[in-house]
Amino acid sequence: MQRYGVLGKSLVHSYSPMIHAELGDYEYKNIEKSPEELEEFLTKGDFAGLNVAIPYKQAVIKYCNSLSMDARTAGSVNTIVRQSDGSLHGDSTDGYGFMYMLSKIRAGGQENRLPILCSPVLLSNEDKVLILGSGGSSHCVQVVLKDLGVKNRVVISRTGEDNYDNISKHYDATIIVNTTPVGMYPENGHSPLKYLSPFVNCKLVIDLIYNPPHTKLLFDAEKCGIPSVSGLPMLVAQAKRSAELFLRSPIRDSKIDEVITKIESKTRNILLIGMPGCGKSSIGAALAEKMGREFADTDSLIEKTAGKKVEDIFAQDGEEAFRKLENEALEALCKRSSLVIATGGGIVKNHDNRNILRQNGTIIYLDRALSELQTSGRPLSESEGVEKLAAERLPLYSEWSDFTIRVRGIEETAAAILQYWEGVYS
Repeated sequence: MQRYGVLGKSLVHSYSPMIHAELGDYEYKNIEKSPEELEEFLTKGDFAGLNVAIPYKQAVIKYCNSLSMDARTAGSVNTIVRQSDGSLHGDSTDGYGFMYMLSKIRAGGQENRLPILCSPVLLSNEDKVLILGSGGSSHCVQVVLKDLGVKNRVVISRTGEDNYDNISKHYDATIIVNTTPVGMYPENGHSPLKYLSPFVNCKLVIDLIYNPPHTKLLFDAEKCGIPSVSGLPMLVAQAKRSAELFLRSPIRDSKIDEVITKIESKTRNILLIGMPGCGKSSIGAALAEKMGREFADTDSLIEKTAGKKVEDIFAQDGEEAFRKLENEALEALCKRSSLVIATGGGIVKNHDNRNILRQNGTIIYLDRALSELQTSGRPLSESEGVEKLAAERLPLYSEWSDFTIRVRGIEETAAAILQYWEGVYS
């Protein structure tokens, strides 16, 4: 079987193996190499083809015996194919991927089931596009925009003439494209822009990051009422074009949307919220088993971190200390993908937790009659009473959730959630 893979320095964030498993019958894996290992691998490595990730898209050029016109124009390589004579041919499919992303936006995108594609925004030669970053992906974006007739393109780098210290002179930008890795897993929660609100003319924010699918930059756009798009459509589209180069055979364009849906289904976390004692942990464990996923519980992680039971943390350190530990546990778990996560009943008391949950998760509210809730060993349920907690929290559970399900038996409820999930991703 032919050997393929994605070459990068750190690839813990990569969805590429999952994507290529849907595109062709070939071996494909993550290949992590340090800069010092790059030359030996590219000159002596056993591979038929490679994708190239940040930060090597420009560094690999000198090892290619030939380059496509797309690679020459972009000044970067994200796909390498070994020719029949053993030579390496460098190509760039990032431009294809970015053009696909723009075509979906211009056509109105797809059903806004998840925060991937949003409302239609047409590009014109009147737009001022701010491109964050000056690496290989930035070069591809610049080429595509130039080909589309967008003349006013400004590249923001750390040390160039246009940089983050003088970015205020570009507050009139109408479109912002992030090509940097700032905010990418595992550094979730960061943004290349300190503030987005001064960009009062901005009508679209594009973040090429796909993990997490909803970065801080995109949350900031949402807060400002600006349509936004993440990098997953571009990633899958460029992978499809790379697979065509590997296989030397065309793949139908409709395959792109099919793969996007499958990747969303496989990688998004399922987050269970609801009142203390409603059954989140038991239902979550049953659901994880049905789906072949790992199950995680925020309270269990808190107890492991603190070295004592939840009720002891409340009794000895107070609720404020517990909420801090809860927030930290949530951040650690929600950075990851493909989990079923049971949260504590008071997770909604900290508004910051909402976007932590939403960055890569679907939130499901388990609604159970107050008379059926288990209260033993639950500090606030015992001290404040279920009715008081419910008055405060029930409206927040409804507001935060993507889907509400009435709790019945453990297996029955888990099966109902699975049915919902399969319906969304059918």
